[in-house]
Amino acid sequence: MSAGRPAKTFSTRLIDWQRQHGRHDLPWQNTRDAYRIWLSEIMLQQTQVGTVIPYYARFIERFASIEALAQAPLTTVLERWAGLGYYARARNLHRCAQTVVADHRGAFPSDLPLLNELPGIGRSTAAAISIFAFGKRAAILDGNVKRVLARCFGIDAPPGLAQTEKTMWSLADALLPKTHIEAYTQGLMDLGATVCTRSKPSCETCPLHAMCIARQENRQAELPVAKPGKVLPERETTLLLLTDGQRVLLERRPPAGIWGGLLALPEAGASGASALARRHGCRLLDTQRMPALKHSFSHFRLTIQTVRCSVEARASLAAEAGWEWLAHSEIETAALPTPIRRLLRMLRESAQHPSE
Repeated sequence: MSAGRPAKTFSTRLIDWQRQHGRHDLPWQNTRDAYRIWLSEIMLQQTQVGTVIPYYARFIERFASIEALAQAPLTTVLERWAGLGYYARARNLHRCAQTVVADHRGAFPSDLPLLNELPGIGRSTAAAISIFAFGKRAAILDGNVKRVLARCFGIDAPPGLAQTEKTMWSLADALLPKTHIEAYTQGLMDLGATVCTRSKPSCETCPLHAMCIARQENRQAELPVAKPGKVLPERETTLLLLTDGQRVLLERRPPAGIWGGLLALPEAGASGASALARRHGCRLLDTQRMPALKHSFSHFRLTIQTVRCSVEARASLAAEAGWEWLAHSEIETAALPTPIRRLLRMLRESAQHPSE
């Protein structure tokens, strides 16, 4: 698509709609503070606004500046992130803060290519920071925007394909208005999040309905085109859940790899549950298999077999380095992978209702 009347109509309608119906009171709006804008953009990746708002508030309360975030231990950052999921975002957030402090004197660069080089910041996120913090003119292309463009312009290829991405970026660039870039960009995000939703879009209230190809052809449910599914390999692991009835033994995962830096249940080794209990000053009383749990990663599916190991403490429950005894009351606030949190909730519920 070339710049011209369609682009002007698209942007003008979107800007007018955003000013009347868009979101204007989100905690990270009405500021040029690049730190707060960046934090919100990272949190909003694959996460809805309503979920992000309380996490954002707690993060800002604990890490009031990028220097405070950079100086904090990664474990503290992960604990504050607990429950948001996709923990690679938290690890990259910490790395990015340290990079900005070390290489840019604590100030985010306004230059788009330099922003794009920072850990965890891709092309669209860099553009959003550039727009809202520095007033620069740039195109964004997150999931909400892709959906709006696919429907409005009838793009018949899955957004995840390289050629489709190229087409969408060219379109996003061509649609940019010369002025009011903040209202335009916020309008795109608001429209995708609140009107042009994945299911049951509110086409009657959409400012683009008159020019939307999906609406004209009644293809809202078909667009954007779903990317062909791939068969994920299946894996299986057995975890040991050592508990004294009030606490559970967890191991800190290595910084890199699956669940990097998080607390998780140890995998069953050759020495078995009894040896693990002795190593941590406990006597094994009983073992019981818990229901299997399935969890999907982006590149494989994992079946988790868990052995609940009831133990009696022979010595103080002080954990050795890299290990931690976690109280049942701390399950919701600890930095745990989603399936591990689910398993510990099951454990806590069974402890609270033993006869059920």
